[in-house]
Amino acid sequence: MAIPKRTVLITGCSNGGLGAALAIALHEAGLHVYATARTPSKMAHLTSLGIETMTLDVLSDPSITACVNQISSLDILINNAGAGYTMPVSDISIPEAKKLFDLNVWSYLAVTQAFLPLLLKSKGMIVNQTSIASVATVPFASAYGASKAAMAMFSTSQRLELAPFGITVIELKTGIVRSNFITNHQKQSKLPSHLPENSIYSPARAIVEKALTQDEFTDKGMRAEEWAKGVARDILKGKTPIVWRGEEAFLARIASCLPFGWFDGLVRKMTGLDLVEQIIKARG
Repeated sequence: MAIPKRTVLITGCSNGGLGAALAIALHEAGLHVYATARTPSKMAHLTSLGIETMTLDVLSDPSITACVNQISSLDILINNAGAGYTMPVSDISIPEAKKLFDLNVWSYLAVTQAFLPLLLKSKGMIVNQTSIASVATVPFASAYGASKAAMAMFSTSQRLELAPFGITVIELKTGIVRSNFITNHQKQSKLPSHLPENSIYSPARAIVEKALTQDEFTDKGMRAEEWAKGVARDILKGKTPIVWRGEEAFLARIASCLPFGWFDGLVRKMTGLDLVEQIIKARG
């Protein structure tokens, strides 16, 4: 009798994203992959490779329930769907930041709770996509970093709480990876990439608004295919609770162990905050 393939379900698998790259890597590793996204047509490339695709809107309870009902067993759940939001703390839209947390935090927990009965049966694995932004401060991206830090803490709690049931929990602290994440966000997001007229950063508007677009990261980072293959190897080994993969991940890991603020100067220079400070002080 043939041994059934291990099964993995991944959220947020639209073409060109990290979820899609991970679906391909795990498919090539011999797993049966359920690649999911809110819009199935955006997974056409995965379908062409023989990967099973399913509709899943992680912000919709009925959609989550419908997806669960289509699966009889599950070994690995990878919570990957997410979005970004850049804006100085002083100008953040609280309602929009709450929507970000709905996607980057609460949807992870909702999807996990829904699939937990299947994972209990298989003594399976939960993998939560966070970011090096959960430990490394990025000016003007505080809402995103806070959402990832929140999910990192939930992951740690899940790891301890679910261990008695034989479930493994792994957190992906992903660094800079070349994918469609920023491009897709810019196209789909209705959030402004410009400062409000009355922003306290108005004197340095050009520098700050350039940072808000994150254009400098669009073509930088590890190739998505390389990142995905590394992550696939790491999670299938299941020996470490935190996987650090992607450009600058190693640096962020070091920074997380050093005294608070040691990398402030480097971060300020990378985001142009040093120039912003010069302009603000000159105007003051």
